[in-house]
Amino acid sequence: MAEKKIFTENTEISAAIFGGLDANAELIEKEYGVVLTENSDGDGLSVRISGENPDGVEKAASVVSALKKIAQVNGSVSQREVAYSISMINDGRQEELNFIDSSTVCLTSRGKPISAKTAGQKEYINAVKNNTVVFGVGPAGTGKTFLAVALAVKALRSKEVARIVITRPAVEAGERLGFLPGDLQSKIDPYLRPLYDALYEMLGADACQRYVERGTIEIAPLAYMRGRTLDDSFIILDEAQNTSPEQMKMFLTRLGNNSKAVITGDLTQTDLPAGMRSGLSEAVKILNGVEGIAIHRFTGRDVVRHRIVQKIINAYEKYEADRASGRNR
Repeated sequence: MAEKKIFTENTEISAAIFGGLDANAELIEKEYGVVLTENSDGDGLSVRISGENPDGVEKAASVVSALKKIAQVNGSVSQREVAYSISMINDGRQEELNFIDSSTVCLTSRGKPISAKTAGQKEYINAVKNNTVVFGVGPAGTGKTFLAVALAVKALRSKEVARIVITRPAVEAGERLGFLPGDLQSKIDPYLRPLYDALYEMLGADACQRYVERGTIEIAPLAYMRGRTLDDSFIILDEAQNTSPEQMKMFLTRLGNNSKAVITGDLTQTDLPAGMRSGLSEAVKILNGVEGIAIHRFTGRDVVRHRIVQKIINAYEKYEADRASGRNR
């Protein structure tokens, strides 16, 4: 019987590792064929991992060590974080779990700290900090837009920029929007709602509205960007997979002095008409390697929504790969 102990600082850390109703512990036990128990002896409080397979015990101990660090930083550990840690350990990428730290991007209006939840998110945040233009490309639920908005709010609060400009293409601005009631703003608001939601989370609805009324924050369709030069701005282009190559070039050339741009999109969820090239797809090819421009690619491992979302993404990726190889017809 192999056994390892991971010492914890207090019962709160141990409780966070085990999770509500020991749900976190059950995930680890099922994955590695081990048993987790809370242990208290002369050496102090610890989580004891025991099992017949020494390799399984070793990997489970590595997961528990990672969860301990998460608990120390966040005060709790989610099942998604358990699953992420397990996948990283299984792939031999334990060192990448060192991204976990106490640094925060910003605080929400309710005082909740926003920080990286995965190694991929940490790399994305660093890319935005260190480059003028950053492309965040990857599946839904990886925090591309949310973290970009958080970084924009941080830059505004610290007076690194004078305003935030957030835009996205309204790809259905033709016949479908024409049937919606109201003026043009009312018709395009549904497309911009996710952006408002992210800002409300960071700033609160009232403060956000004041910023919008003063022009400090602008949220508008991509078409409104033509002919402008955006100085002292943090600019976010969301849903960029739905831009044409011409729209993407137009957007990228709006960048003015002391400005930063983040372009986010998921190339697997384009709503462009059949046969139309995606401006995002072309841009990441054309601009790859250009100094001051970073291209960060998220994977299904970076999904921070419900764990089932990661499974859905993985299933679709497998289906597309099989179809490309001729196994799905």
